[in-house]
Amino acid sequence: MPSASSSRSCWASGPRRDGATVPAPAAPPATVRIAGRRRELKALRADIERTGLDTLTGRRGARSRVLLIAGRPGSGRTALAEALLRELAADYPDGVLRATLTGRDGEPAPTDAIARELLDELGTAAPPGAAEDELSELLRGALAGRRALLFLDDAPGAEHVEPLLPDAPDCLVVVVSQGPLTGIPDVRPCTLGGLDGAAAVEILARYAGPTRITVDPRTADAVAEECVGQPAALVLAGGWLAARPRSSLADLHQALAAVPLPDGVSTAARPLYRAFHLAYDALPEPAARILRLTVMAPDGLVDAHTAAALAGCSVATAGAALHEFTALGLLRPADLPDDTGAAPDGAAGHPRYRLPGCLAPLVRTLLEECERPADIQLARARMLQRTVRLLVSCRAMTEKPGSPARKKVAGLPRSLRFPSRAAAADWLRGRRGALLDAARIAVADGQLDTLDRRLMAALTRTLLAHQGPEAAAPDLYALHRLVLQVAERRRLPREQAAALLNLADLDVRAGRTEAALTRYRGALEAARAAEDPVATGRALESLGGTYGELGDWQRAADWYGRALELRLGRGERADAARLHGRIGGAYARVARWEEALRAWRAAARTYRRVGDTSGQARAIGELARVQECAGQPEEALRASREALETVRKAGDGPLEAALQLRIADTLERLGDPAAARLHRAAGEQFLEDHPD
Repeated sequence: MPSASSSRSCWASGPRRDGATVPAPAAPPATVRIAGRRRELKALRADIERTGLDTLTGRRGARSRVLLIAGRPGSGRTALAEALLRELAADYPDGVLRATLTGRDGEPAPTDAIARELLDELGTAAPPGAAEDELSELLRGALAGRRALLFLDDAPGAEHVEPLLPDAPDCLVVVVSQGPLTGIPDVRPCTLGGLDGAAAVEILARYAGPTRITVDPRTADAVAEECVGQPAALVLAGGWLAARPRSSLADLHQALAAVPLPDGVSTAARPLYRAFHLAYDALPEPAARILRLTVMAPDGLVDAHTAAALAGCSVATAGAALHEFTALGLLRPADLPDDTGAAPDGAAGHPRYRLPGCLAPLVRTLLEECERPADIQLARARMLQRTVRLLVSCRAMTEKPGSPARKKVAGLPRSLRFPSRAAAADWLRGRRGALLDAARIAVADGQLDTLDRRLMAALTRTLLAHQGPEAAAPDLYALHRLVLQVAERRRLPREQAAALLNLADLDVRAGRTEAALTRYRGALEAARAAEDPVATGRALESLGGTYGELGDWQRAADWYGRALELRLGRGERADAARLHGRIGGAYARVARWEEALRAWRAAARTYRRVGDTSGQARAIGELARVQECAGQPEEALRASREALETVRKAGDGPLEAALQLRIADTLERLGDPAAARLHRAAGEQFLEDHPD
């Protein structure tokens, strides 16, 4: 049973904004079980085994069962779902998958992002930039044959749930939503109302202790009735009472009734509104401001360092405030597994918290009412600037000790330094969702000068350094789209071209060649508008390569030709030689031998002019291949021997071996087996001596 005595806090015995003195709240009670709801739990468990509409024929259903826990925010619907999951966990050996379908800003979370998160939990790779339908199919495939629990919290509606439902009868889906899931067949609903009187009083007793309940049971019932049995309202009321050991239940009842109600607050929303404002109005202004700013935390997760950056206060002050908010029922511990050790040196020991979803709209309204837009933007900038510094520090840990980056990071505060590369990688992995959300916040602000671009650049480099291009590709795709959004909004054609090129490259790797063509053309247009020859050349070459992927070699050669003109105009001979070769390869694919021979001869001449002997030998070797395909074996033999002499000057052993084998094949076709054996033996001997 929690103690009723007050604890030290950042506002212990501090003045309230109306001048009253407020003692510190007690430590939050341990929530080992929910109050009441035994009947609902029993009904939900019974619904799992009950025959559904799709099993009336005696056959097993094709899809997983769906249990719906419906109720208003603050009705204890998530707590009931978690209690159910705890009871069922042993029956589902493949574990529990969790996703919240409403974002930090109160808007529905993108279904493709939710599906990707669930696939990550299952260890299933998904192509970067994959569409919602493709991700839904991958999720169904990953869950097929498994026996897992899927918990979808705060679902806005059926259209956000249906794409995530697995075709796996051994899985169970538990959905929390405010209303019905119309359109999803055979959903088993459990609608929550208020708690009964005994359960409501039990919540008050957890916070206020049994003595005050025992001496005034009627008033306890009256408080429960004032809160209409809503668990969230009762928790806030109990937290207010726990912070005031000398106050009675009558004081609480009177204080709740005295909270003014503005126009537009519905009858159902009044208990939570009153309980929240009762708790909020008792906070000193510094603590109240910290609470208001918590709604800005990326991914809804706030720790002492994030809160300190937002509020511009010390970490100790912010940490004490967050702890006390949990005692008052205003925050909940996030209880994340990566909170131990996956933090910079000076940030360890500061747990993360979440603002309850039912309170987020109320806090967001207060933020807009009480904070000037300029102050909100300043708080956001401080928080994002700290994120940039953390990312720079995290990336530096991938470099060798003593490197310039490591030396620079050594001068940062301990709270921004990581003890090891492994700790930095764990931090990056555990904060992935919050970091991506921070990038979205920076882009959505639109007025942060270059901070948004610096944040996305730092996150991109850090992901590449720790994870590599393949593993980081899905997150990089999301970041490049954000960069494109900023570039288009600010009319920055150079950045727009770079973002489109990066997105198109990822589209090509994922097999979306038509989408890649559209983006490469957009990148070419933006690069020309920016008068950026490097991006223009890359876009032209990429268009040629993509048409080659589609098998349209004529168009590929045309685009390579345009890129060649640009390189020749800039005097970039090495790139020009490479493009001559690509043009030759494209023409050879469609048996246009004369154009192919002309291109490879030009490539060999250009490589010779730039002094690239190996490149010259390769080009002559390819010339020989085309001559042989064109029915010119004698010319092919002469070219191969010329290439062999050239490559010996370069000392390129593997290429020399390949040419020896090619000469042997040509000599056999020309009827000289003895000479062919000599060349073949020389080539095979080198490969035997150098197996790598």
